[in-house]
Amino acid sequence: MSAQVNPESPRMPSLILITGMSGAGRRATSAALEELGWYVAENLPPELIVRMAELSFQEDSPIERLAIVTDVRSRDFAGNLSDVLATLSETGKRPVVLFLDAKDSALIRRYDAVRRTHPLQGDGTLKEGIDRERAMLHDIRQRADIVLDTTDTSVHDLRRTLEQYFSGMDRKPVRVNIKSFGFKHGAPHDVDVLLDARFLPNPYWEHNLRDYRGTDQRIADYVLSQPGAIDFLNATERMLRCMLDGYRTEGKSYVSIAVGCTGGHHRSVAVVEELAKRLEGEGVTVRVTHRDLER
Repeated sequence: MSAQVNPESPRMPSLILITGMSGAGRRATSAALEELGWYVAENLPPELIVRMAELSFQEDSPIERLAIVTDVRSRDFAGNLSDVLATLSETGKRPVVLFLDAKDSALIRRYDAVRRTHPLQGDGTLKEGIDRERAMLHDIRQRADIVLDTTDTSVHDLRRTLEQYFSGMDRKPVRVNIKSFGFKHGAPHDVDVLLDARFLPNPYWEHNLRDYRGTDQRIADYVLSQPGAIDFLNATERMLRCMLDGYRTEGKSYVSIAVGCTGGHHRSVAVVEELAKRLEGEGVTVRVTHRDLER
């Protein structure tokens, strides 16, 4: 991805104005910034941008970082984008202007792929609509702090580039949902990783343990002391941490893991509880559910 960067851009921005060519990646940029913790307001006309910024940065506002998307669909509204930028700068909220661009050939290919018309095409050709938009956006492109050419860029590459430019931001932690379940009640389908704990001895067949559950310490001690249990947990933790690193890189912020045993009362519950303790920490938040514990 090629980029042009204004060296005078704020190092730690709290306000971004996103604009650029239709089809150059505004929607993907909005989604990526939301994942990075920004509040994104899309398709605001120029006269509402200043008001949105004022409301967002009031003392009682929960918004700390605001990204505003505007494009040529706002052309029929009153207000000039250059005037908006000047007003924001005067109020001490100078935005970083992020301009998304791409070669005409790439824009035409993308529009052909989705069978949509360009917002400025009218009765003319797609190329004529693109030409009109380039002329309309010429001045704002010249003033942009960052110009990203997305011609040969994937969604994942775009996200990684945005992370680099806004590296001062706190990254949202990966959310891990770990659930236990019983295979006899059916395996869950809405998971990324499914593990089987039925290789461990079943406390159900121990009469003094049968009535307890995997959340009880005596069951946890029994399950985790069995041959292979700690090796299984160690290997699983290494695998999951490797996967979580990859998920972060690819922009996936939510991972669902399921551990099963026969009934979902003992082994899977104890393993899930232990995995949650191991994974919870910096950059990872864990939520535990036991689907079949009360069955």
